[in-house]
Amino acid sequence: MKRAVKNTLRGYLFASPWIAGFVVLGLYPVVMSLYYSLCQYDVLRIPQFVGLRNYRELLFQDHYFYTAVWNTLFYTFIRSPLVIAGSLILALIVSKAVRGVKFFRTIYFIPSIISGVILSVLWLWLLNPEYGFINSALQFFGLPGPLWLIDPHWSKPAIILMSVWSLGGGRMLVFLAAIQNVPAHYYEAVEMDGGGWWAKFRNVTLPFISPVLFLWFILEVIFSLQVFVEAYVMTKGGPLNSTLFYNLYLYNKAFDDFDMGYASALAWLLFIIAGIITFIQFRVSNKWVYYSGGAEK
Repeated sequence: MKRAVKNTLRGYLFASPWIAGFVVLGLYPVVMSLYYSLCQYDVLRIPQFVGLRNYRELLFQDHYFYTAVWNTLFYTFIRSPLVIAGSLILALIVSKAVRGVKFFRTIYFIPSIISGVILSVLWLWLLNPEYGFINSALQFFGLPGPLWLIDPHWSKPAIILMSVWSLGGGRMLVFLAAIQNVPAHYYEAVEMDGGGWWAKFRNVTLPFISPVLFLWFILEVIFSLQVFVEAYVMTKGGPLNSTLFYNLYLYNKAFDDFDMGYASALAWLLFIIAGIITFIQFRVSNKWVYYSGGAEK
């Protein structure tokens, strides 16, 4: 018994750096942000408890809040299926055992290395209405180029278009591993029944990799809800608040207005929104996600 207690204490001792880091850098900020969301707090003065006032202002008085929610949901529900489908198509292409396939896997992966501020600045040039490569290419084919980031109707599609840049990154590699893990005899059975590539993809590939697709759908939705860098660097939320995404609005409230209580309330509402969407995804997954043995879950 004493030996078991000593082993347990020794285990906690070795884990104590991580536990301390989690409590100080993770749990404590989360708890304090919940408290600050119930306060009027500008960093310079002691927080003043105001109850649910921040939440009432957000939900019933702040029209920028709903603009930010709409922009973020639009971005999320257009971008997430687009990048999932694009990455899956690339994974299917590079899953073929043909000559030079390793080279193409590398080429498709390299663009995903560039991200953040560098990628945003690069796309500022690509999307330039007068001198950008994209509009120049459209003009070459006789098509008028839009104003992209200057036009409120094209600003969000422009940022979504930019997300296509990372199609060949980690998503493609995970999908590729899942596809290569599908047993070959299932494809042979489809061929014996006279099925072609579409029958193989629909009846074999998709069901087998559906758990992986489901995981990435959840991750991509969460990542998309946190979009920030692109809008902060490229548009600052404009034009006409068309790219005022949720995290950008939160940042403005926290570090421009120094209203940390209001920003904390925004953060917790974003957590609730992400939780609701994830819950819906789990409920809907029962219809299309298949696990080992072909059983739905």
